[in-house]
Amino acid sequence: MKYNVLLLGSGGREHALARSIAKSPLLGTLFIAPGNPGTAETGQNVNLSASDFEAVWNFIQKNEIDLTVVGPEQPLVDGIANFLEAKDHPVFGPKLQAAMLEGSKEFAKEFMKRHSIPTAAYEVFDQENFDDAAEYIKEEGKYPVVLKADGLAGGKGVFIPESEAEAMEVLKELKTSDSLKEAASKLVVEEFMVGEEASVFAISDGESWKVIGNAQDHKRIGEGDTGLNTGGMGAYSPAPVVTDEILKRVEDEIIAPTIDGMKSEDNPYAGILYCGLMITAEGPKVVEYNCRFGDPECQVILPRMQSDVLEIILACTQGKLGETDIQFDDEVRCCVVLASGGYPEAYEKGKEITGLDQVEDAIVFHAGTREVEGKILTNGGRVLNIVGSGSDLQSAIDKTYAEVEKVGFDEAYFRRDIGAKGLRH
Repeated sequence: MKYNVLLLGSGGREHALARSIAKSPLLGTLFIAPGNPGTAETGQNVNLSASDFEAVWNFIQKNEIDLTVVGPEQPLVDGIANFLEAKDHPVFGPKLQAAMLEGSKEFAKEFMKRHSIPTAAYEVFDQENFDDAAEYIKEEGKYPVVLKADGLAGGKGVFIPESEAEAMEVLKELKTSDSLKEAASKLVVEEFMVGEEASVFAISDGESWKVIGNAQDHKRIGEGDTGLNTGGMGAYSPAPVVTDEILKRVEDEIIAPTIDGMKSEDNPYAGILYCGLMITAEGPKVVEYNCRFGDPECQVILPRMQSDVLEIILACTQGKLGETDIQFDDEVRCCVVLASGGYPEAYEKGKEITGLDQVEDAIVFHAGTREVEGKILTNGGRVLNIVGSGSDLQSAIDKTYAEVEKVGFDEAYFRRDIGAKGLRH
């Protein structure tokens, strides 16, 4: 049987998913909604919003879609999996109750406490009680301190003030910023964990699960991990900090209790589970969960997978993941994000991108682009992801940056130290 697939999303993660799904001999037609100029090369882009569930359902019926794959977190947290499953339509991505592991930082912290999953100590405050939060932070007097908006904030709801003055400024911003105050209706104040960050990804059908890779993201805009947080400026996989011993602890102490805990609470977790970790002196601890592939981590995880991605996704929706075998190659992948000048603050769109046809030895994933009269223009903060591979991390980094130099647009910005932390291992 051939499967018609609808993939929801428009970023670099969705381009990576589309590229992998398009390789499957099981695929009939692939539709991407709304997609981007990169995904248009792998399937058919559709002008459809993932937030309009009825429109999505109408499209599914009209085009005889057999499976819907949800890329971004917002529709999952809004309940699109519940909506489609109620219509007996197979969907890849957790239901609303399980997606709350990402949708609410408070929910995630309380869940981890119930199931003894290692994470940072924390307190939660309502927005009207930010004065209490301020008093708590002052009384604790420990800096840096981590402040997290409870809800979804597009990767920009986490702050790490280094002083009392900075912390008070962040509280004020969370209360008044139009883009943040809804996500920050509640605030999680966490202890600052010392260690190195990494991500481990698992795939689950609600019963069984398998690890499908690990990576290290680079969240800060500036080299040496300085400056503002972004959605991610680059990644590499696998991450040397995730040793076999660390991975075993992540599986036993974090992933297994998470999947089992969700099942025991009648909210089976089916889909991608992203465990954002801090590798501390005491061992791995959860920084955050995501209910979908990370971006740009997806772009370095999926190209390593030699198995049929569509077959694996179908097995998840059918409760048969335990019967599948997932194979990976031995190559290391490095991803460098080309961003618009000014990102993650104000930036301009509509700049022409040149050199895409010159890239020979890397994959280019489109993230924030659009096509106008045959030209590819910038259309977002994170514009392109260049992914190179090599037999070791150094060769993957060298290959990626050699290809990055071929592509450009006015005021293009990228970090030049992606993977440097891994080389130190």
